[in-house]
Amino acid sequence: MTADPARVIATARRWLGTPYHEQASLCGVGCDCLGLARGVWREVVGDEPFPIPPYSRDWGEMGPREVLAEGARRMMMETVPADAPPGALVLFRMVPRAIAKHVGILTGPQSFIHAYEHLGVIEQPLTPGWRRRIAFAFLFPRSGNI
Repeated sequence: MTADPARVIATARRWLGTPYHEQASLCGVGCDCLGLARGVWREVVGDEPFPIPPYSRDWGEMGPREVLAEGARRMMMETVPADAPPGALVLFRMVPRAIAKHVGILTGPQSFIHAYEHLGVIEQPLTPGWRRRIAFAFLFPRSGNI
């Protein structure tokens, strides 16, 4: 069972305006893109099932493993990125052939929320440039279904 998308979106919108702070996850205080997703998880699903190890900010990082996608698969239902509905968590590949390292939450067919350096948590249009970078999509589970 998946979480109510309206609840996921409303929860993510409560984070709007939160300043950017690398590897943090406190609504209104500071977060990065993964911290935003972690905070929405805690409010919608419950406790985080495992600790998140420190990670590199290098969006061009190459490697054989899609670490974020592998972690998401352990606790979320994967969906086809082109079919991802509002409320879905999307992972962006910011540099071709690099691993996916940016995270956002779809708020509509043409918009998403993410934490962006210097801007904090914002909602913005899902432009063609952003859409083509989506590499993976996942649905939040309903509380108690992980």
